[in-house]
Amino acid sequence: MRSRSNSGVRLDGFARLVQETILCHQNPVTGLLPASAQQKDAWVRDNVYSILAVWGLGMAYRKNADRDEDKAKAYELEQSVVKLMQGLLQCMMRQVEKVEKFKCTPSTKECLHAKYDTATCGTVVGDDQWGHLQVDATSLYLLFLAQMTASGLHIISNLDEVAFIQNLVFYIEAAYKVADYGMWERGDKTNKGIPELNGSSVGMAKAALEAIDELDLFGARGGPKSVIHVLPDEVEHCQSILSSMLPRASTSKEIDAGLLSVISFPAFAVEDADLVNLTKGEIISKLQGRYGCCRFIRDGYRTPKEDPTRLHYDPAELKLFENIECEWPVFWTYLILDGVFNQDHVQVQEYREALDEVLIRGKNGIRLMPELYAVPAEKVEEEYRSPHSVDRVAAGQLPHLWGQSLYILGSLLAEGFLAPGEIDPLNRRFSTCFKPDVVVQVSVVAENSQIQELLRDHGIDVETQSEVQPIRIMPARILSHIYVKLGNCKKLKLSGRPYRHIGVLGTSKFYEIRNRTYAFTPQFIDQHHFYLALDNQMIVEMLRNELAYLSSSWRMTGRPTLTFPITNNMLVEDGECIDPCILSTLRKLQDGYFGGARVQMGTLSSFLTTSFHTILSFMDADSDDNILDDEEDEDDDDDEEEESCATAVSAGTSRRDMFDQYLTQLLQSTETKSHLPPIQRGQHHVFSAEHTTRDILSFMAQVQGLKIPSSSMCLPITSAMNKHRKSLNLLVVPQTHVHSTSLPTKAHSTDLHLPRDAHGNTDFASLVRQLKECPTLQDQADILYILYAMKGPDWVVNLSGRHCGDATVRGLLEELYVKAGACKEWGLIRYISGMLHKRVEVLAEACTDLISHQKQLTVGLPPEPREKVISVPLPPEELNTLIYEASGQDISIAVLTQEIMVYLAMYIRSQPMLFGDMLRLRIGLIMQVMATELARSLHCSGEEASESLMNLSPSDMKNLLHHILSGKEFGVERSVRPLESTATSPAISIHELGHTGATKTERTGIRKLKSEIKQIFSSSYSISSNVTSPRSTRCSSPSTPSGILSPTGSLDPQLAWEERQGQWLRRRRLDGAINRVPMGFYQKVWKILQKCHGLSIAGYVLPSSTTREMTEGEIKFAVHVESVLNRVPQPEYRQLLVETIMVLTLVAEMEIQSIGGIIHIDRIVHSANELFLQDQIAQGANEFFLEKDTSTGICNFFYDSAPSGSYGTMTYLSKAVVTYVQEFLPNTSCLMQ
Repeated sequence: MRSRSNSGVRLDGFARLVQETILCHQNPVTGLLPASAQQKDAWVRDNVYSILAVWGLGMAYRKNADRDEDKAKAYELEQSVVKLMQGLLQCMMRQVEKVEKFKCTPSTKECLHAKYDTATCGTVVGDDQWGHLQVDATSLYLLFLAQMTASGLHIISNLDEVAFIQNLVFYIEAAYKVADYGMWERGDKTNKGIPELNGSSVGMAKAALEAIDELDLFGARGGPKSVIHVLPDEVEHCQSILSSMLPRASTSKEIDAGLLSVISFPAFAVEDADLVNLTKGEIISKLQGRYGCCRFIRDGYRTPKEDPTRLHYDPAELKLFENIECEWPVFWTYLILDGVFNQDHVQVQEYREALDEVLIRGKNGIRLMPELYAVPAEKVEEEYRSPHSVDRVAAGQLPHLWGQSLYILGSLLAEGFLAPGEIDPLNRRFSTCFKPDVVVQVSVVAENSQIQELLRDHGIDVETQSEVQPIRIMPARILSHIYVKLGNCKKLKLSGRPYRHIGVLGTSKFYEIRNRTYAFTPQFIDQHHFYLALDNQMIVEMLRNELAYLSSSWRMTGRPTLTFPITNNMLVEDGECIDPCILSTLRKLQDGYFGGARVQMGTLSSFLTTSFHTILSFMDADSDDNILDDEEDEDDDDDEEEESCATAVSAGTSRRDMFDQYLTQLLQSTETKSHLPPIQRGQHHVFSAEHTTRDILSFMAQVQGLKIPSSSMCLPITSAMNKHRKSLNLLVVPQTHVHSTSLPTKAHSTDLHLPRDAHGNTDFASLVRQLKECPTLQDQADILYILYAMKGPDWVVNLSGRHCGDATVRGLLEELYVKAGACKEWGLIRYISGMLHKRVEVLAEACTDLISHQKQLTVGLPPEPREKVISVPLPPEELNTLIYEASGQDISIAVLTQEIMVYLAMYIRSQPMLFGDMLRLRIGLIMQVMATELARSLHCSGEEASESLMNLSPSDMKNLLHHILSGKEFGVERSVRPLESTATSPAISIHELGHTGATKTERTGIRKLKSEIKQIFSSSYSISSNVTSPRSTRCSSPSTPSGILSPTGSLDPQLAWEERQGQWLRRRRLDGAINRVPMGFYQKVWKILQKCHGLSIAGYVLPSSTTREMTEGEIKFAVHVESVLNRVPQPEYRQLLVETIMVLTLVAEMEIQSIGGIIHIDRIVHSANELFLQDQIAQGANEFFLEKDTSTGICNFFYDSAPSGSYGTMTYLSKAVVTYVQEFLPNTSCLMQ
């Protein structure tokens, strides 16, 4: 018998430690581990972490076997791991109905439980009796299921389990928009059961999705059926959101030690090494103590000040926990593992020595990991005075199995029994390594031979869709339908993946289905659902964004391949040549560089060997029964497609052709039939000149029992071709009790002169006859809307004659939508889109992107409750309903709200720096500012500006939004369309001004350099030559966010005011409307509140007690400050308040205990305004320069003053602050200069 080696003896020591601290607790029936001797329940997260030491020790025995007994020991340990993982799987599979519900509509009640009964795998508490929704726990299970399977363990045993795991992937893939309770099960740190988006959950889900993608759960014995599929765009969403959050952990936690599991072992979810180091540095500097790390700042768990008789904390109570938070040694085990993976031997040694000091020696000298160390109750005051000075006592579980396991695993790695690659066989530890540049392959395909010839004339050789055979090209929506079948399992009653948008990463690879290759065009090309793809310039913009996204986000083997079809819609209006913007784009693609991405053009067949291929075996012939299933979980718009497809495929169709038939029916179900009669030019208009489309909307709303406010928050929807109609004015938003003269006070059917029958009822047959005689598309739209509102979308319109007979109202509207798209009538397109309740397929994703980047959204115009705040991700239907409610049921404003939300999401992905100093994005105000800018720049009335805004093309709308967000000076000009153009929308061009117009602006103007200020004033006359702006009257209505009434549209004697000056007024107005604040603003407000009783703003008080609940770095605090600032309806006045607070911070930074009680910011501003007026009067200023804004009482010239200079706002605000605060300071205090 061989003698035992030193390594064998050491391993035996670890085996005894594992047996006596972990395996002795494992249930022999279920394989689960209880949390401790006192806590008999089995938590999913704790179980996975606790078994890692057993897994690692088993591999160490197999690797260092001295004798056969060692191999037997390795097998025994591995089977203990398998039994636990299968036990957890059984627990979750018993709640399969929750997985099915959650993946469609995430809910804190319909989710997998966080803990189970150790002996039975059953539930232990009710759905609403615990913070069960913990996405990180489910993700951790999937991550180690993948790692353990890759290491050779066999955990999954049949295809039903494979289907369940596939559905768990769907369960966690939307983690980037799911607010959960996090790894501490508490959600918001007030412990009131409020879920929030947690960086630890998003990061762990991202890691799990990457790890399990394309993994065969049967290991080496598996086949295509046991492979798990993950859509790469969901992974990238998680990556993007995680990067935007870190080092912040959540809305209420500015840092959390749990993020160590995300930035290092086991997730390795962050790819930016600098961000990893920043987050780790924040954790060590803010949370580390003598015994471990606190979980987060002001964590009250098990502290002497915590009241154990109640679960929740009072908001002001959180301050009591500061500096006495319990310290957890488990986080040092993460830092040991981090040092091992980074080969930082100094870090490993440092934390191993520190950990040895805090471990507790048990029976026979076994080292036990305590759960935490707490401050003794009698030494709390001493710890308050001198943090980290008091000796703490161990508390909680002993041993803490999770920490004990990681301690043993770290020791095995540090002592060389395991290599890092053995517990990370999927190589996640290389996530921060350098990645080579990605070359995006672009295959341009012509829709037909005519387009192919047109392109050839310009020197661009492409294939047609028929020539790329045997490769078949499909739109992205078909891929969404196909993925609905993934994970479908009738035995478990699992329906598969919900119908969702497929991103560009998912469509940039080849798919092998039934031995045939498919390529899919990107979603943004699809014109089926929303009108953005009707604008060729917008297609170019989206192509540029998607190529840059592919270049930076592609992580799969091979190169991404984007299929770009050139369709008839990309021809100019005569149909005989390609749109110039498309042509120039193709030439840039040929050059090999476009939108910051390296590209290579070629044919699809030439890219087959260099692209990534995914085999969709779930669509094989033995799955044909599933193809005919109705898709109940798909979008409303797609239900009819699936049903028609299911009924159209005959039972006698051969198995070989059934899939092709399925695809053909999906494509045919979206084709538009022709029923609508052509317009009859020269005929009389259906409605008389005194009626606007708004009147029709109001009348129909009354028919439907809705209440549309009589304010002009709603945009006009009449097109320019319809000049006989009156327009509305977006810039007039009267108070609800003030009579509006620009709108009819009542709308009766007689007002609209609807045709009547003999009984006095509306004669719908006559309306249908009028439909055939309409002189414009707008008239047809108005009639169809009346039919839609009064008879319903499915009412059959009898159009007898040569126009194909009967059709439903919805079908005619769809047809009219296509006609309007061909004419580029954007106002009409938006109108019809609203009628059909079309929504952007990515609307919910766009909203989620913005919210997940720590932004809040509002829709509708202020004040609340009309303005709706969106602070958490919403399901698509709920979001759509909220937008229509906030829009007062105005269909076109609702559609434009969706459009701007999508543009904001595009920009926050591609240019996040635009939003760095904004917290709440108020879409209603942004729309009003856009109309204001058009009125100012075009020197036109509010009605014309609002009409022009609604008729802007999507690309121009996006461009205008970008200029407003960027803070750059820009001009808007009218341009003339070509004579042959059939489009009648007003042509407008938007351009950035150069040095002859204006210099680039700073974000708020507070930090503006004096030289730039002088340059602005010296160039003011050249500005007026480029951008003219009308004289604006101030409005006293508190519901007027822009503070502007309708511009007169004619030369006013005082017009020169905003032509000569007005730049700082305009800048403050813009910054106030988009809620832009200086960097570090909220932290400075927090410091002010530490030295006073509160800040009073517009009659609302921000109390100092807020700082007792929230720390200065919390998003939650910033939101609270914004909620007070947003009570101010005038954006320029809001900006003056922000500037005043910034001046006040100078006082707060002085070494003074207090600067008073309630500080009234409004009084300081008015005091500064009075000082300004006194100086102006002393200088002999006339009444024109002394004119005040009637709504706020502030001098217009003061609004328009630069921050710096002897007459700048900062000068007067500083004087006013000193005067105001001096009253509260002792006479001995230092004087401010």
